Amino acid sequence: MSTTLSRDLDSLAEWRRSLDRRIELFGTLLTDQDLLDADGAALAAGLRQRLASDRLVLAFVAEFSRGKSELINALFFADNGRRVLPATPGRTTMCPVELAWDPQESPLLSLLPIGTRRGGQPVSALRQRSELWQHHVLPVSDPAALAAVLEEVTRTQRVSMGEARELGLWDDEHPEDNPPRDEHDQVEIPAWRHALINYPHPLLKRGLVVVDTPGLNAIGAEPELTLGLLPSAHAIVFLLAADTGVTRSDLSIWRDHLGDRSLERFVVLNKIDILNDPLLDAAQVQAQVRQQCASVSETLGIPLQRVFPMSAREALMARLGNAETQADGGLPALEHALASELLPQRSAVIGRMVEDGVLVLQQRALRRVADRRRQVTEQLLDLRGLRGKSSAKLQLMSRRFETDATSFEQCMPRLAALRTVQARHLRELLRLLSADRVRAEIARMQSDSEASFFKLGAGKAFARLGERLRGVFDEVDKAIDELDQMLAASHRQLNADFGFALAASPKPQLDGYRRELQRIEASYSRYFGITKLWRLSEPGFLSQFLQVLLSRLRVVFENAAVEIELWSKTAGTQLESQLRERRRSLQHRREAFNRIQAAEGELEQRIAEVESQDQRLQQAGERIDAAVDALRILAASPPRAEAAASESTGPRLSLVHSAAGQVSRGAA
Repeated sequence: MSTTLSRDLDSLAEWRRSLDRRIELFGTLLTDQDLLDADGAALAAGLRQRLASDRLVLAFVAEFSRGKSELINALFFADNGRRVLPATPGRTTMCPVELAWDPQESPLLSLLPIGTRRGGQPVSALRQRSELWQHHVLPVSDPAALAAVLEEVTRTQRVSMGEARELGLWDDEHPEDNPPRDEHDQVEIPAWRHALINYPHPLLKRGLVVVDTPGLNAIGAEPELTLGLLPSAHAIVFLLAADTGVTRSDLSIWRDHLGDRSLERFVVLNKIDILNDPLLDAAQVQAQVRQQCASVSETLGIPLQRVFPMSAREALMARLGNAETQADGGLPALEHALASELLPQRSAVIGRMVEDGVLVLQQRALRRVADRRRQVTEQLLDLRGLRGKSSAKLQLMSRRFETDATSFEQCMPRLAALRTVQARHLRELLRLLSADRVRAEIARMQSDSEASFFKLGAGKAFARLGERLRGVFDEVDKAIDELDQMLAASHRQLNADFGFALAASPKPQLDGYRRELQRIEASYSRYFGITKLWRLSEPGFLSQFLQVLLSRLRVVFENAAVEIELWSKTAGTQLESQLRERRRSLQHRREAFNRIQAAEGELEQRIAEVESQDQRLQQAGERIDAAVDALRILAASPPRAEAAASESTGPRLSLVHSAAGQVSRGAA
């Protein structure tokens, strides 16, 4: 089965593979020329690893019974010839479900019991504790058996009100959100807290991760969904029912959990086949669908182009090859939109990452080439100056090389002092960005929040946390400038005194990390609005909120620390590399003069060898430039989506006409 989304993801995956091959060939080129040191090899390997592990996260969000599972079946499981995820009345997903593919693991359904909520640890902290999860092998070659295994995600259990309260699934202050009680004062709750499906679907193999969330009660009960999974998604697909439009609970989910405008949001108006009425003609059905789309657009404050009328059931039937289903269900329109709007953005991020990485490798390699060519030029000048020289003069020049080598070794104490000062600066930088610093700031916020009455000061505490974290990055910027100035001054002095060719590496830019901090602050600040303060007083909510917040902030700080450490290490590696090159050059020159002294006839041969070496270095520099230019062109030219956003109007209108046509046929 070939769909717009699968074809475009195919193109994106092939583009990433092409980038990976180019980076591999570039690394081989540098290795063959002895221009790739250990740090450069680690940088190239890191680029390739990030390309291989890049993921596109797509989250489906809706109240219960809006058709999420049916839509996911149509998108990902139609090749099985039947429904795979439970999507029939009374069988709905009860816990958050992640679909992905990890080739290091076998096809598995992994389920985290609901009882793990008692420990207060977020799901992210429990992912590596395999013993806490229940694992079921997925029989991927048997669709019926596969569907039976996946029905586990719908399992529920009955518990007392006290146990539900202990698990955070019963709120005495907001009874309207509680599940109904039976005659024994028991309530029905999900059996599982989280589900992971490791499934070898082609789209998942291409790097797509799908998050299926249950309804409003479950979203509110599991803070990690709104604090971690949803904010980290690259796009949100929000489903509504065509017959009801935007209900109160739908609007609550949208405002409370999807209000972050930095998220790419798409709205699906599902089940439009319900609007079929034998008493209405095609034009009237079309008008109803248009009116519902316009109403949804206005209520949610989202462009009309982001609202997609659809029938997930018909889409699945069409993908299953049902001859009686002539409509496509409207699914191609959504796929067009995802492909044309979401994939180019992700491609741009990947392209910038690759371009930045190869430029660093290019600069380091060309510096080494330039240093070698400078040394070769010095050799040529010396060798050409030996033409017609006497043996006494040759011996004098050989001794001069010995003196030069001895003098060069005298720079070692200066280098040791530079390393010590640089290491001290780096330690201070890494201390500012350490996990301990982040934990201390989070603990300070928690203390400030808990000291306030009914958590009314939590919003101010969170705002002050943001100010302090921005202040940390200001401190880091200042420390980077100091280290950069110290290195630049030291490099200038070493270049002048000992003939190095040290050049300053571009210092780390922290703007990207600041933007990520702003995004985190914007995503989580809504939990401190007046309508949300009651959540902070719930048992364990603030603690779990802070754990998830700590996890996200640590990623930002750790990534910044890694970049700074790599920058500092690059400066040290450059120095060590040139030191080794200079030692080797001086040794070669001394050996060459010794050979020439023994046999003056070798002089012209040696000159020819050095000239050939200079030519090879020049060609190596040209090949490096050509390889980087080709890589940059490829990185800046991701595959185009097969359909522009404007084209998606066509399939949606055709769906309206199709529905109207079906009504007409039914009336006839």
